[in-house]
Amino acid sequence: MLGTVAALRRYPVKSMLGEDVDASEVTRLGLARDRRLAVISRRTGKIASAKYPRLWRDLLTLSAQALDHDVSIALPGGKTVWSTDADVDAILSELLDEPVTLTATRPPAASLDRAVPEAVLRAGISAPLHLLTTSTLGRIAELSPYRTARLERYRPNIVIRTAAAGFTENDWLDWILRIGGELTLRVIARTPRCAVPTLAHGDLPRNAEALRVLARRNRVEPMESLAPEPCAGVYAEVLNPGRTAPATSSAWPDR
Repeated sequence: MLGTVAALRRYPVKSMLGEDVDASEVTRLGLARDRRLAVISRRTGKIASAKYPRLWRDLLTLSAQALDHDVSIALPGGKTVWSTDADVDAILSELLDEPVTLTATRPPAASLDRAVPEAVLRAGISAPLHLLTTSTLGRIAELSPYRTARLERYRPNIVIRTAAAGFTENDWLDWILRIGGELTLRVIARTPRCAVPTLAHGDLPRNAEALRVLARRNRVEPMESLAPEPCAGVYAEVLNPGRTAPATSSAWPDR
């Protein structure tokens, strides 16, 4: 056994702060209601992403929560706007200083707005799930001068509590993982890291060490034949959908 599910997190609006969930169905698209909405620039037609921090870092000041039929977005200062509000686009446009539309419909041929495209995306990899272990978070904390590593900075969907030491997910490439009774995943890439973990996330201040630790101590190939990059965690595709919940779901390899 690799470990147990320690936390599930979804991000109802892409690049905004997310929320913990007590349990979730996992389909081939990922966790239920994860990244189903996105902010689109009306100027460029691109999907807004904090991976282009010069333009979109303020997305990480907003926190999204999925409710029954819509999404609430907590704004700086304590106000809340709803995804179904008539003025939601105007409010977000003013806050982000960019004309935007909040939508669940991806425009044809829309690309993600990012400073440097990830090699795994250029290789045609699209993964609905991001896994991270407590071992990796612990190792980052050990190596950081701040002696801490917050999972919010690394934006995982599934956090697996593991007893192994170090960056244990590095060994999982191409593994088949079973989580709980039915959910089956295939690890398809190690997760390369850009500037996002270093940015302020809500009340968390900027922290350059969140990336520097990985650049110094875990620069590995995201996939075979790709150049080494700072990595933490893995991307996975869903082979068999299922339901999972923290503490009650075990994870083990089926290689």
